[in-house]
Amino acid sequence: MKEFLAMAEKMVTQEQHDDLTEALTDLFANVSAMIKGDLQGTNNILKLLENMNLKVAEEYKGFGDVASGLRVFVEQLKAKSENFDVYVQQIDAIEQQVTDLEVVISMLDRYVSLLESKVQSVYKMPTSSS
Repeated sequence: MKEFLAMAEKMVTQEQHDDLTEALTDLFANVSAMIKGDLQGTNNILKLLENMNLKVAEEYKGFGDVASGLRVFVEQLKAKSENFDVYVQQIDAIEQQVTDLEVVISMLDRYVSLLESKVQSVYKMPTSSS
C-alpha cells in the first residue's frame, strides 16, 4: 500500500511539473512574441524615418547642413536597430532551445512512464515459493 501511495504521489508531482513546464513555456512564448513585435515596430519606424530623411534631403538640397545632421542621426538609429536584430536572433535561438528541451522532457517522461510500468509489473507478479 505504501508503494502505491508513493507512486501516486510521484505521478501527481510529475503532473504538477508538466503544468509548470507548460505554463513557463507559454509565458516565454508570449514575452518573446511581445518583444519581437516591439522590435519589428521600431525597425519599421526607423526605416520610415530614413526614407523621410532621404526625401527631405532631395527637396531641400540647399539646406545641406540640416539634411547632413539628419542623415547622421538616422545612421546612428540604424546602427542601434541592427543591435535589435541581434536580440531577435538571440530570442529565436532561445525559442529553439526551449523546443529542443521540450522534446527531451517528453522523451524522459515516456522513459519514466515505461520504468514505472515495469516496476508495477514486477510488484504485481506473484513471487515463486521454493
